[in-house]
Amino acid sequence: MCKLMCQVGFHHGKLYGLPDTSVKEAKERVRTAIKNSSVEFQSKKIVVNLAPADTKKEGSSYDLPIAIGILISMEVINKIELDEIAFIGELSLDGKITKVNGILPMCIEAKKLGIKQIIVPRENAKEAGIVAGIEIIPAENLLQVINFLNRAEKIEPIKVNIEDFLKENQKYDIDFSEVKGQENIKRALEVAAAGSHNCLLIGSPGSRKNDAG
Repeated sequence: MCKLMCQVGFHHGKLYGLPDTSVKEAKERVRTAIKNSSVEFQSKKIVVNLAPADTKKEGSSYDLPIAIGILISMEVINKIELDEIAFIGELSLDGKITKVNGILPMCIEAKKLGIKQIIVPRENAKEAGIVAGIEIIPAENLLQVINFLNRAEKIEPIKVNIEDFLKENQKYDIDFSEVKGQENIKRALEVAAAGSHNCLLIGSPGSRKNDAG
């Protein structure tokens, strides 16, 4: 998790704090999403600082927090206490909040940092809801988040029964029980899948690489 600071001036926008390409591209996504959320967005210089500056920022999950920081600076959103609330989500040009990858570890880390409430894309809400002791607010679009923070709209926190959720995600047509032997390879593939790592099987012809994969 990182902290975000926005300052509104004039002319054009800039992002600081080691953003990667997807974060740099957030400028236009955020600007257009705000305009399409019934918010007047004048031509101004906007400086967004992502801290800490020496940590590289990657992915589109910064779209929503950047937008919220800008809207607070513009006083579109009432002054709110941000120490215990976090925002995660990618913005479409029409203002819709879309699904992002890695929502579960982000929510776990947020809880460790003392965050009490997280606004996430509705598509990610069930996965995020696995984390106990933190309030998960599912949101569909930026305007809904604005209204929620200004207390003009109520969004019910999502509640997830972990056992039922895990059962839902265990229904597969095939699984490793159909692969005979190759225990070390199956274990390596499980680790690779759990961590979203790449995996390459190497072996001579006839060593049953295809059977293991």
